[in-house]
Order: sequence, then structure tokens, then C-alpha cells
Amino acid sequence: MKELKDVEKSIIKKYRKEIYRRFIRAINDFEMIKSGDVIAVCISGGKDSFLLAKCMQELKRHNKVPFEIKFIVMNPGYNRKNLKKIKENAKKLNINIDIFKSNIFSVVDTYGSKSPCYLCARMRRGALYDYARSIGCNKIALGHHFNDVIETVLLNQLYNGQFSGMLPILDSEHFEGMKLIRPLYYVKEKDIKSWVKYSELEFLDCACSVTKKNEGKRQEIKQLINELIETNENADINIFNSMFNVNPNTTKNTKS
Repeated sequence: MKELKDVEKSIIKKYRKEIYRRFIRAINDFEMIKSGDVIAVCISGGKDSFLLAKCMQELKRHNKVPFEIKFIVMNPGYNRKNLKKIKENAKKLNINIDIFKSNIFSVVDTYGSKSPCYLCARMRRGALYDYARSIGCNKIALGHHFNDVIETVLLNQLYNGQFSGMLPILDSEHFEGMKLIRPLYYVKEKDIKSWVKYSELEFLDCACSVTKKNEGKRQEIKQLINELIETNENADINIFNSMFNVNPNTTKNTKS
């Protein structure tokens, strides 16, 4: 890993256009942060959530709006090696993490044979909301990025038969007063990977023991999007924009 000061500086200097400016734009466009917020930044161990944590630190350091951040890590059943890796990276990046346990992996392994990733995501979110609220937070921040958004749109269309996506900010249905925000909403995965390579960092890819036995469809969608971009360089941007350009006169909520 490069020196911490160089890693931190790269976010606001070398990758200012690709990462930090887009991070700030999403926060401003969707009014994600208000004065007095206490935000739980949720770290899974992957590149996206660790980058989010560093961006939030920079924002806290320079932002005029007063808010607080807490870095939480849910341990859903990681093996010792993966949990150790998360702790090591947090220490390297000067992120003071708060780890709490859950049994999500074992539950999903038992009951989520048909759609393990969907069940895991819902259970994770509920556990994160619950813990974040218990430590005084009113929002949770997740590391989903631009590519997660467009992949979700296509996944829902092709495999669920519905047009639905991943919103940048939303109210919790089951935890009153809690909100979820996605500050990396405009940041592309290729730029996150570039930052990781430049910083000489190594993060967890997928630490889930369940998906190793149940390969999902997301990789197929990634490949499909790459193929579309080969013939239309704006294909990914158009999929993203479709989230905000829905024509109600050409859609309906009844089956054909």
C-alpha cells in the first residue's frame, strides 16, 4: 500500500473528477446529508465500501454542514481470514470500525437456495438499520455505485419482469425515521478499480460462502452491458438515465 497521505490525497486530487466530484455531486443532487445527521457508513470489506468510508472522511473534514459519521462492519459469518483482512485494511486506512455479529450467512445457506443474494441483501439491510439506530444514527450509507445501479435495472427487467432500480436515497419501510443513502451513485466501477490499483490496496471480493455455491446472474449482466457498450458507447449511461426518464404514457401496471 502507498503511504496513507498519498492514498487520501489521490481521492481529492488524482481522482477528483472521476470519484470525489461525482461523490459530491450525488450528495448535493439528492440532498443526502442534512445538518445534524449521524450517518453509519457500512463497510462490507470490499473496495466500494472502503472507498466510501474515505470519501466520507474527506467530506467531514472539509464540509461546512455539521454531521457525524460512524463506521460499522456487520460480521454475517465471515471466516477468520476474511475478518482479519477487513480489520487490517481498516487499520491501514485509519478507519475506526465498530464490528457487530449476525448469523445471516447460516440463515441464507439454509433458506435461500432459490435467491440467496436477494435474501442476504434484505437481511443485511435490516440488521444494519437496526444496529445503526441502536448507536444513535439516523442514516446508513452504502457503497453501491453507478454500475450496481444499471446492473440492477437490467436484472429486474430480464429476470423479474419488472422495471425497478436502485434509488440514491430512500426512507426505511420498517425503521421509522431512518434513511438509506448511496453517495457513490455516480461513480463508475472502473474508476474505483483504478483507485485501488494506484493505492496498491487489496480488498475482499466476495466473502460470502453461499454465493460460491449459487452463482448469481450479475456477472452475466456485467458481460451483457460490456457487449452493448462495444456497439453503443453510451449504453450504460442511457440505462442509468432511463431510471429518471420514465414516460408514464407508455407504461402500465397491469400484465399484458
